[in-house]
Amino acid sequence: MIDREAVRNNANYLRNVRPIDPEEIAEYVEGTPHPAVVRETLREEAFDLRLRERDDGSFEPVPEGPIPDPGWAPTAFPEEYAFALEDLLVEEFGANWHRGESGAELREAVRRLKSDYLRGNDVEYDRTAALGYGVYHLPAYYATVGYVLDDLVENGLLDRTLRVLDVGAGVGGPALGLHDYLPDDAVVDYHAVEPSAAADVLDRLLDETGRNFRTTVHGATAESFLGTGGNEAESASDDPFDLVVFGNVLSELADPVAVVEAALDRLADDGSVVAFAPADRDTAMGLREVERAVVTPTSDVETYAPTLRLWPDATPWDGGWSFDVADDLDVPPFQRRLDEAAERGATDEPGEFVNVDVQFAYAILRPDGKRRVDVRASDDRCARMADSEAHVTDRVNLLAVKLSHDLSAGDNALYRVGDGSQTVDHYLVCTRETALNEDLRRADYGAVVFVENGLVLWNDDEGAYNVVVDDETVVDLVAP
Repeated sequence: MIDREAVRNNANYLRNVRPIDPEEIAEYVEGTPHPAVVRETLREEAFDLRLRERDDGSFEPVPEGPIPDPGWAPTAFPEEYAFALEDLLVEEFGANWHRGESGAELREAVRRLKSDYLRGNDVEYDRTAALGYGVYHLPAYYATVGYVLDDLVENGLLDRTLRVLDVGAGVGGPALGLHDYLPDDAVVDYHAVEPSAAADVLDRLLDETGRNFRTTVHGATAESFLGTGGNEAESASDDPFDLVVFGNVLSELADPVAVVEAALDRLADDGSVVAFAPADRDTAMGLREVERAVVTPTSDVETYAPTLRLWPDATPWDGGWSFDVADDLDVPPFQRRLDEAAERGATDEPGEFVNVDVQFAYAILRPDGKRRVDVRASDDRCARMADSEAHVTDRVNLLAVKLSHDLSAGDNALYRVGDGSQTVDHYLVCTRETALNEDLRRADYGAVVFVENGLVLWNDDEGAYNVVVDDETVVDLVAP
């Protein structure tokens, strides 16, 4: 057995002198182990030593400091991952996997998964279902994770060494997106929890990641891995995670609140739980329900983004259907093939098996109290949305988080907003844009705006408050 402590000590001595060569270190370790054994030991210790492996097989220190903003804006699903998925499809069904009986099975699997997911039914993944899931969902989920991580990178909260837990990793969309989001000089200790047949697809796709993205797939349920529901935790070690990802999985858990709370307990003090879900009403609102159950005025957990609690003593109780929208991806070849081979009637439209919309609800939770922007509302400057009933037909000032893109059909611009106190849905309705209120349109999703002199009205048809923004209203961007 190799003397690991000697390898570590020599690596620490050389790290600031020159690249760490396993052959050189082997000469200073008792028994002169083979350089390949030293190299593998360095790989296993690399995360704790903050070392990254170079293409030539030597090692060098990971630069200090947070990762830079990568300018994440993918336009297409990367070819190397698309080829890997198609390799699996060919291995399973042959070169014409998208045609005949296999194509019909895959299309039926996609239809069944979509139906079960949207209706809240139990979702089961056999081999065919896992491959169908990959064809339909992999590209959009790949893109989504980067847009969510942008909120953390904005404040320098992702380090170049990351220990990551991906709960319900599926076929690997979030994992591949994370890999491509991070810089080449990052080192990741990645752990996936995936009990279904999707794990086999995930394993193959993870082969496409770099040598410093060290992966372990645990074939356990989230409950057994984290130790909820009477289970004893199966996690391999007590090392805390810097990032725990719940990518489109909360709606599939029997007790998502308990699982998220257990994940928070496994975080480093400055770590983050990142959860996202499809933008459809039920799953998006379900995610928000979990967030609100975990983040309370008496808990030690804070919502970092996007639904900031601007009144720290309040809890929102509106419907919470809020989601972000990014640019569509190009249609990947495997989706086009499956869709074009489908049998259609004269009135059937193509596109049933194409999914390139990047629309997602998300929440980032942190135990250290950090928020994306440290902005608070005060009673002496603005009204609480919780008190809107008392202000109907009055003009008021509001501090609000913009929680949608324009929801109108081309008439008056309409934006969902919240301040953390609202008990029913609130919208800002711009009936006349001016130079003094155009910040409302320009503000991004999750931005904080101050609305001066907005007119509060009750919309009986929608059961919501509309705050009219007109030529008497000023909107200022407080935090982008």
